[in-house]
Amino acid sequence: MDIPGVAQLFDEIDKKLVVYLRDGRTLIGILRTIDQFANLVLHRTIERIHVGNKYGDIERGVIIIRGENVVLLGEWDEERARVSGLHQISVEDILDAQREEQQQQQHQQLLRAKFMKERGLTLTPEIGPDDMY
Repeated sequence: MDIPGVAQLFDEIDKKLVVYLRDGRTLIGILRTIDQFANLVLHRTIERIHVGNKYGDIERGVIIIRGENVVLLGEWDEERARVSGLHQISVEDILDAQREEQQQQQHQQLLRAKFMKERGLTLTPEIGPDDMY
């Protein structure tokens, strides 16, 4: 008999999970406990930052995650991670790459807004994660 909802997560306790959050962060850690609201406690957690085909890991330790912030979670597969084609770099390097990527995105948004304004159009901001609920 399958139990719907949060109760199914009890099978994942003490397993290593990857959790994608509404704000775009990726966390990898060992699930220690959950509650009826799908709030999670992860142990030995890292935050993985991806930029292109590179990634860096930041140690976060024990983290409590509100269930409403979880977009997706699943069991972490070490073997698949090894053959993913991604290359690990230092935390400093990945943070620099992330900052550069964000600056490029802001520059693209400014160019888009200028393009639209020159044509008498108004650029409507895209819906972000905070606008979804």
